[in-house]
Parts: sequence; C-alpha cells; structure tokens
Amino acid sequence: MFASLFVVMLGLCYCCKESNQTFLGTPELSGPTEAMVKDIVIFNCELHSNHLNESILLQLFKRGQNAKLLGDHTSLDGEPGTFTVIINPSHEGNLQCVARPQNRSNIEPTVSNTLYLSVFEPVEDAKIAVRSGPKEFFEGNRLELFCNLTVGKNVSYMWLLNDRPISRSPRVSLSAESLSISRTTSKDSGSYRCEASNEFNNTVFTVNSSEVVITVKDVVSTPDISFTVLKDESHNYSAVVTCQSTKGTPPVIFSLYNREVLVANMTSEDRSAVFKAPLVLDRHLGFLQCQANNGNQTAYSQWLPLEAVSVGGPVTMRHDYDFGENYAVTGMRFYCKAAKGTHPQYQWFLNKTLLHGLGSFYKVVNQDPKQSMLLLSVSRSSTGTYRCEVSNSFDNTTVISSKRKYVDKEVLNRLPVLVVAVVFGCFTFLILLVSVCCGIGVVYRRRQYGEKSLLGLEMERTVAAYEGELDLSEYNEDADVVETSGGDEFDQASEASLDEWPQIAEQKKTLEDEPIELP
Repeated sequence: MFASLFVVMLGLCYCCKESNQTFLGTPELSGPTEAMVKDIVIFNCELHSNHLNESILLQLFKRGQNAKLLGDHTSLDGEPGTFTVIINPSHEGNLQCVARPQNRSNIEPTVSNTLYLSVFEPVEDAKIAVRSGPKEFFEGNRLELFCNLTVGKNVSYMWLLNDRPISRSPRVSLSAESLSISRTTSKDSGSYRCEASNEFNNTVFTVNSSEVVITVKDVVSTPDISFTVLKDESHNYSAVVTCQSTKGTPPVIFSLYNREVLVANMTSEDRSAVFKAPLVLDRHLGFLQCQANNGNQTAYSQWLPLEAVSVGGPVTMRHDYDFGENYAVTGMRFYCKAAKGTHPQYQWFLNKTLLHGLGSFYKVVNQDPKQSMLLLSVSRSSTGTYRCEVSNSFDNTTVISSKRKYVDKEVLNRLPVLVVAVVFGCFTFLILLVSVCCGIGVVYRRRQYGEKSLLGLEMERTVAAYEGELDLSEYNEDADVVETSGGDEFDQASEASLDEWPQIAEQKKTLEDEPIELP
C-alpha cells in the first residue's frame, strides 16, 4: 500500500516539475530468453521518443542483488541499441534497458520492460563422494553415495553398479543426486558410477563420474567341526580336524581349542582350515572347538568330543518296503548300523558282489557315522542275497558282517501261506459257529415243548384250526342263560373228559385197525 502511494506521489512530482522538463519515452527490450553458457547472444533496445535529434545513451543491466552492466550503446536519431553478450552463468536473471539523454539533465532516464534470461550450463566433472564412511565395511551397515557436479543445471541422475542400472527397492533409495542402500550384503559390492545429464534445444549433455569400488564383507558364519582318524606306518593314530565356514569374506583366522587350551591357529583364504592332534583309540581326550574371525566378530563351533571308538557289537540290517499298484512291492530300503563305532565304513554286497555308489537298480547312501542305506528297485536284476559289512574307516583289521536277506520279486509279491491259513481258518470258524447255533436252537425247542409226539402237535394244530373256523353267530343265547351256567358244570365236564380219555384212545385205535367198507 505504501509502495503504491509512493509511486503515485512520484508521478505527481514529475507532473509538478518545471515546464522545460519533458518525458523521454519508454525503451523496449527484446532478445532470447534462453541461452547456453559461452553462447554469443544479441539483445535489442529501441526507444520510441520525440527527441530524435538528441543523443540517447542506452544501457543493458542485469538487475538484482548482483546488478551488473552488460553493455551500453549511444543512439543517434532514434536508432535502436544493439548489445552483444557472451553468456556466462552470472547473466541469468532479469535484464532491463535504461535510456537517458546525454546532453540534457532536465529529462529523466526511463527503464524498459523486464526480460528474464535463463542460462543453461551443460554438466561437467561428476565425482562420487562416499558420505557413509569407509569404502570397505561389513554387511548390515548403510551405504550413502553422493554425485557431485562442478557445473550443471536441471540435471537428471542415474546410478550404476558394475555398469548395470540401479533401481529403487525397499533397501535402495534414490533422491536427486544421492544413493542410499540399507542393510547391505556382499551382493552390494562392486564398482559404483553416477551418470549425470541435462538437455538444451533437443541436445543431451552427459557426463560420467569415475568409478568408486565398494567392498561389503560377509561376516564369518558359525564354523563346522569334524575330524577323521589317520593311522601312520608306526601304528600311531592322529585326529585330522577340519574347521569350515560356509560364509565369510576371506581372509578368515581359524583357531582350534581343546577346552580352554589353544591347540593351533591358521589364516585361510578359502574359509577352511585343517589341524592335526594326537589320538589314542577308545580313550576320551577332551572336547574340541573351532573359532573363526574375519575382522568383525568371532564365531564359535559346537564342542566335539575328541574320541575315536572302534566298531564293535552286532551289525543290524533292517528293511522296509515301497508299494505300487495293487499293493505290489516295487522297492526296498535296507539300513545297516553297528552297535558302536565313531568312524565306521560300510560295504554292501549282493551275493559276493560289492555294491557301491549308484547302479542300475540300487543306490548306496552313506549317512556317516550313524548308518548306511541301500535303496533297491525290486526287479529280476535285484534277485539275490544281501548283507552289509562294517569296519573302521582308518583300519580294516576288524570287519563285522550283518545277517543275510534273500530278495526275490516273485516271492515278495506271492500271497503268504500265513495269510491263506488265516483266511481259511476264519471261514472254517464261521461254519462251525453257524452249526453250533443251529444245535443250540434244536435243544432249546425240545426243552420248551417237552416229550410231546409229532402226532400230538399235529392234533393240537388241527384243533386250533377247527376252533378258528367255528361260527359263533348261530348261538344267540340270552345273557341270563349264559350267566346261570356255573363254573362247576364246566369243571365236571372237564373231569369226565379226562377220565374217558383212555377209552377214547382205545376206540381210536380200534377204528384205525378196522378196514374201511366201501359201498
């Protein structure tokens, strides 16, 4: 508000000046709005004024905090001013042309329109700065890189690892000229390079930085420890101890301890070390441990008893089957194991032929030191007697053999005699059970009906049938008559019938014996 008021007051002041002061006119500035560094650019400043007979000084200025005069030109008879400028980065900004008369002080200078000039700088001199610290470090740390440019504006960046572009991911962050990788691994090791580019008038300018080699080291993993037994010519035994880590950037320093006593140490370039220690068979000589370190931290193996036990005891060989369609045996698995022995050696035999490795119908899988396994495909080729032998891996003087097992495809898939016997026995038992049930039923029936003859049973069935056929509808005696018939009369009739039963039976027999006379 105050600035506007100031402008208005300034205008009034110009109006209130002496009548001999006149307005010069407003110059017009023209020229390019974009230019590249070191380009030669021409700007024009033209003054439209009535003072054509006067000498006018035209000046080109770069305005702002770093105001700078870029050129001047004396215009006669209203000719336009021409300014030739060799562009540099400082020319970027607002440009204006100022016109002022040279011989008349009563005419105030005037200022042209504002022209903004954008100066383009091609990228130059890219360098990578490692902001996260050293170029060699262990996995898990953060890597931060920055691409520095000497000059360059409106730049786009691309990061490359071993000449392959790096893309964003949950671990990788890309922002303008910086690259950040969290939770680094050894896969992040390699040569890093940044590529910077910008464009002007469809021309792309590109610059590559020098390579920076980053090494991300793997922390050494927990070492595995094992030992074998070695027998020398003088029949002395030694333990050959192997310490090995599957992960870790070499060199790795391995140390072997027997309890708290350091036995030996060794620097390895292949993450493994071999030590030798004296050994007595069948005697416990302590516990061994491997320690591995590659500069970050120490990894410890499990404790391993330093004891070598000779093989002994019975050698057991067990087996199980694999079944196919119709429950036919298609394969077998044999397992061989000795009762004791820390360093056994297993051998499989078919008849008298040694089986080892992989054959057409078998495969030997040694699961040292626990047991050995023989995988068998049952066929005609696999027919024979199988056994396994166990001996010390360091001394073949003691050999123990297992029992033998005969294998025949036809025998394995034949119905066993025991199964047939069980099925036949169950069928026989079922028949006997039915027979016994029938016998018990007959005995129970006899006990229920007593000693009655078949004829008596037939007569009872006949009487029951006649009684069932009687039609009682013809008997319409009054209820009073029925009631006067006492129970004594029925009892007397029943008694008379029982007394007359022998005579009735005799008459029936006589009638049966007499011939029937035909008419």
